[in-house]
Amino acid sequence: MSVAQIKNLQRRLANLEAEAVEALNSTCGHELWQSLGFDAFDSLEDPERRARANYYYGQLQTVRELRDVLG
Repeated sequence: MSVAQIKNLQRRLANLEAEAVEALNSTCGHELWQSLGFDAFDSLEDPERRARANYYYGQLQTVRELRDVLG
C-alpha cells in the first residue's frame, strides 16, 4: 500500500471509531461503557438497544485491531 492509501484508510478508520463511540454513548446514555465494556450493555433492558450496543462495540473493536495492525 502506498503512504496515501494508508493515510486514507487511517482516516476512514478514525471516522468509523468516532461513529461507534458516539452511537455507544447515545445507546447507553453514558460513557461508563468505556471502562465497563460488555457489562454496561448487559444492564440495558431493551433488547434492541443491547443489540445496537453490541454491534457498535464490535465495530469499535474491529477498528482498533485494524489500527494496531497498520501501526
